[in-house]
Amino acid sequence: MAAHAFNQEYPVMVSANAFWSKQQQAFRFPEATDLSETDFAMDSAGFVAMKMWKNHGRQQGLGGIFPWSYAQYIEFATASGASWWSQPDCCVEPEITQSEEEIDFRIRATATFLEGVLRILYEWQNELAKTSSERVVANMLPPPVPVIQGWSVQHYERSLELMQQVWSRWQPWLAPPALIGVGSVCRRPLKHTTHGLYAILDRLKGQLPTGSRLHLFGVKGEALSELGDQRWVASADSMAYDFGARLKAHHAGISNSMLHRCSEMDRWMSAALQRIESRVANQPGMLLAA
Repeated sequence: MAAHAFNQEYPVMVSANAFWSKQQQAFRFPEATDLSETDFAMDSAGFVAMKMWKNHGRQQGLGGIFPWSYAQYIEFATASGASWWSQPDCCVEPEITQSEEEIDFRIRATATFLEGVLRILYEWQNELAKTSSERVVANMLPPPVPVIQGWSVQHYERSLELMQQVWSRWQPWLAPPALIGVGSVCRRPLKHTTHGLYAILDRLKGQLPTGSRLHLFGVKGEALSELGDQRWVASADSMAYDFGARLKAHHAGISNSMLHRCSEMDRWMSAALQRIESRVANQPGMLLAA
């Protein structure tokens, strides 16, 4: 699939969990992969981690939620060659969250994880600066994309406020974030007045730091028709094409082969780009989760 994405010149997103070896308790990036030739982003695998934590209890890594430590994730993400990497976050989809208290805890935990990552990154940059130029330090240890979480409009406002409080403590070492991730937007309604995607984005757009744009994790393809000309929305990713490939193969009684999956990837991307082009000739970036 990485080879196909490379050949089609698709930007992609991958999950850190795909590179984690449970047996070795370490990240392992392939020595040779077409992924390295693509423009790819690294997701922290927050949803997978929360599912594992809910199903199997306390994990050995950061916060007792992730199987890896802060240092392991930061080292892997910054060395992977990813165009950008997201901070560890705690998702709040209804299927894994039971109450308002739990949602609030996870929003605060997401801000705490950002603080932890920035503390370590600051120390590592200072140590590297003793022997390397400012440019080398910036290239080897770039800061993460911060992530905000929630289910309702008010949750996201609270999460954005906490994120900015954390980020501001590290300025002027850090410039305002160029990109902010918006989590838990997959499988949600688009037009609901309190937790619909459009309502959330409408509220957020006036509160973003100057120059910041949004990445939408798992946004529905149909939303792109409305968001294609919103310049403060930089990019989105989706695994809908691969889920659809499994369903179509099952219903048709055929193998969900790599050829079939790649064909669905092309179909989804073609439809997504058409939706964007219907709103604006100059397309914003699109990320396809592979």
